Amino acid sequence: MTQDNLSPDQDRFYAALMAAHEGLSDDESRALNARLVLMMANQIGDVPLLEALLQQARQMTDAP
Repeated sequence: MTQDNLSPDQDRFYAALMAAHEGLSDDESRALNARLVLMMANQIGDVPLLEALLQQARQMTDAP
């Protein structure tokens, strides 16, 4: 599991994320998520870390 670097502001970020999606269609929301992931990946800039995060996210998605 990754370290929690958002505390104590995780609720603030979640609210901003939800606000960014307000009024968007499903396709627009998916496009926003894709752009956001790429922008954050660019900020992180560490491909091995990004690959590990992708694997972790996929494992969480595949979990029952």
